[in-house]
Amino acid sequence: MKQLMAPARTRLVEIVVPVYNEQRVLAASVRRLHAYLTGTFPYGFRITIADNASTDATWQIAVGLSRELPHVRAVHLDAKGRGRALRKVWSESDADVVGYMDVDLSTDLDAFLPLVAPLLSGHSDLAIGTRLSKGANVVRGSKREFISRTYNLLLRSAMGARFSDAQCGFKAARTEIVQALLPAVEDEEWFFDTELLLLAERHGLRIHEVPVDWVDDPDSRVDIVKTAKDDLKGMARVARKTLSGAARIPVPPRVQRAQLPAGMARQLPAFAVVGVLCTLAHLGLFVTLRLVMPAVAANGVALFVTAVANTAANRRFTFGVTGRTGALRHQLEGGLAFLIGLLLSTGGLALLTLLAPGASAAAEVTAVIVTNGLATLVRFLLLRTWVFNPRRTEETGR
Repeated sequence: MKQLMAPARTRLVEIVVPVYNEQRVLAASVRRLHAYLTGTFPYGFRITIADNASTDATWQIAVGLSRELPHVRAVHLDAKGRGRALRKVWSESDADVVGYMDVDLSTDLDAFLPLVAPLLSGHSDLAIGTRLSKGANVVRGSKREFISRTYNLLLRSAMGARFSDAQCGFKAARTEIVQALLPAVEDEEWFFDTELLLLAERHGLRIHEVPVDWVDDPDSRVDIVKTAKDDLKGMARVARKTLSGAARIPVPPRVQRAQLPAGMARQLPAFAVVGVLCTLAHLGLFVTLRLVMPAVAANGVALFVTAVANTAANRRFTFGVTGRTGALRHQLEGGLAFLIGLLLSTGGLALLTLLAPGASAAAEVTAVIVTNGLATLVRFLLLRTWVFNPRRTEETGR
């Protein structure tokens, strides 16, 4: 008698739609998403509407949709927070892959299968939609564009992040991976995504990026200023945990064996050493030249000399670039960092002169130290993401 084989288990993807007072768009968006997945998605799916303590009719609409549509369910939370909602659903999920998308469906749904396919195949561990790659097509206001690009640039420069868009509300992950990460993620609101991605990258996990078509929701009620402050606090907290080693998490053996990219571990210490030496040289030159010229002129000459030395030293010792090829270009591009540093330190001295005419030499030196510290942060940002960017070096052959 021929033995019958049990059918293979259908792969399941759970999509979370976090909502708070979204009665305006909830029903239309969920019906549209459900129709799209039913008609085009080749895997099993479940849509979970996660209500974050709404005070309008959102919860009643969510319950109605769960009764009306197959593979749709509703979960209620007693406290607000997108991160809190995702943590609740993802930590309890039995799906192979979990993800989420914003309720306004700003991201074109045709990007969903490319988002989750590498996760279902095992090629990647997490996947994110990106609005900042060349292949993306984005419609949004200049203010949000500037804030988004500045935030992601800060992540890449200060935190060493290699993913391009931390804030796009279109992400997914293998469930076993995200459930290992969640206990180490502290944020419960908007920084949740960024913290999750930083921890994943810190542990060598593979993050797949999908360029998306994205249209801004002009009626978004996100408090940009509060969110920006919370994000900066979150970055500082993650940096402290990383440096202290407190961010260790249990992950599969393959991930435990993964390492950071070559050179990453020594770049920050090398840059710090070069920066300290150049700062001391800058202060020595400034104090010496101050005896024969005004403070602003002395600062400009001292900063120019040490900027040339700083770019050359970072080129060789921080980023490992040797030989004469590209040296002139590196110095010219490094000159932009010099100009920014000159603007910051000159502005600081000018402000000191305005607020405290006849200030002491000690006050002038203090102003130079503070502004030079800001210039140093800007310099590392530009050197790492532009002048000595590894991808740019590979493309230009230098």
